[in-house]
Amino acid sequence: MGELTRIFLVTIALTLFFSCSKDDNLIPRDIEIQDFVWKGMNAYYLWQGSKPDLADAQFSSQSELNDYLNGYSSPEEVFGSLLFQPGVIDRFSWIVDDYIALENSFQGINLTTGMDFRLNRYKNNSSNVYGYIRYIIPNSSAAEKSLERGMIFNTINGTQLTDSNYQSLLFNSESNLNVGFADFNNGNPTSNGKTIIVSKQQVAENPIANSKVFTEGTHKIGYVLYNQFSSSYDTKLNSVFKLFNTQNINELIVDLRYNSGGSVRTATYLGSMITGQFTGQLYSKEVWNNKVQGASSNERFFNYFTDEIKKEDQNENIVVQEPINSLHLPKVYFIISGSTASASELVINSLRPYIDVKIIGTTTEGKQVGSVTLYDSDNLTKNGTNLNPNHTYAIQPIVLEISNKNNQNEPNGFIPGVTLPGIEIEETPENLGVLGERSDPVLDRTIQYITTGSKGISKNVPLKFSEIYNSKLGTPAGNSMYSELKK
Repeated sequence: MGELTRIFLVTIALTLFFSCSKDDNLIPRDIEIQDFVWKGMNAYYLWQGSKPDLADAQFSSQSELNDYLNGYSSPEEVFGSLLFQPGVIDRFSWIVDDYIALENSFQGINLTTGMDFRLNRYKNNSSNVYGYIRYIIPNSSAAEKSLERGMIFNTINGTQLTDSNYQSLLFNSESNLNVGFADFNNGNPTSNGKTIIVSKQQVAENPIANSKVFTEGTHKIGYVLYNQFSSSYDTKLNSVFKLFNTQNINELIVDLRYNSGGSVRTATYLGSMITGQFTGQLYSKEVWNNKVQGASSNERFFNYFTDEIKKEDQNENIVVQEPINSLHLPKVYFIISGSTASASELVINSLRPYIDVKIIGTTTEGKQVGSVTLYDSDNLTKNGTNLNPNHTYAIQPIVLEISNKNNQNEPNGFIPGVTLPGIEIEETPENLGVLGERSDPVLDRTIQYITTGSKGISKNVPLKFSEIYNSKLGTPAGNSMYSELKK
């Protein structure tokens, strides 16, 4: 989540029973990162009050804390020990050893082959895994090699993908991947003998992958495929909505099926672009731990619909300020999937008390919590004094739970036709069509829903494909929802 609210930093620093500042006489060099991890978690972790080892009174001195930290062999081990019921309650906190890569990833800059893909288990329930390409990132190695949406692969460097090796094969430090392609074969892919070598490169991905207007009788339908809530592209997203305004659209489809999250502020901007009739009204509410909540007034935890995009640099100079191009719509359609998470779910959740929200696709991730990036400095921000130059570790702990104005969120995900009106339809690897075209069965079904009101034939059958991972989860930002500096 970028930077912290300044008042939190000033006030919470006073509550620590010993200083966060670095003193080589107090904190041995070999545990300085572990010390930073503990202090960051003690100050901001959402479940700080539920972990005895994070209690303010747990250690009476820096020396006692040092003794505790010496019992762990690495920063990662300390961090893992401080999580509250990891994988059950806390499913999303993480630690990184390269915060520069993390910061880049938040803005869509990643080391990637350019294949955005999903991994499924073979239909025959074996441990074998295959991937299918959901889309190709422009200006990447995959784009140069003319790879396409819908291509199936099942081997990397000649080795069959399985549920135990896909991480090491696909997300290792190797620069090149020899990708072996396959025929779908009804969900049990078989090699077709085609292999292509793709290279991992640093690529900046524009999250606005597609935008256009469909005219269907009296329906002028705006469509935008939006793949990450990246604040670097806020003004470009605003430009898309300006185009929608000039073309007088009266319906809107926001395709979030591959959008795993990002900036809370950008999510508020998007909600304000879709509407416009609720400026100044409550968009979302955040709950932090008791220490943070007690350090400021409730107003600091509220996010409001707005009519402008405004950004300031670290010196509080305005660098971007422009009016939001709002559509004033009473209804919106979201395309969703199991890869739809965090800030994407926030937009759906925040709009539903105000306008008619319909969802098309499959159940979303269910991530109603957000994180913040903490650095090893006196006030735990990157701009803080004495930023430790000895390492580039940062922690991304869950620090808040977020809900809409009615205190609603969906930790089990949004379910089409259950949580909100809509249609359950699954994207199938053997028939993906072209993104942004009617040949895409999911988009086509959504347009039919808009123009006829018909949901079509209800299948009421289990989903056919078992997703185990997707490429966005392999980036440093993962499926994060992060908060920025509040003024």
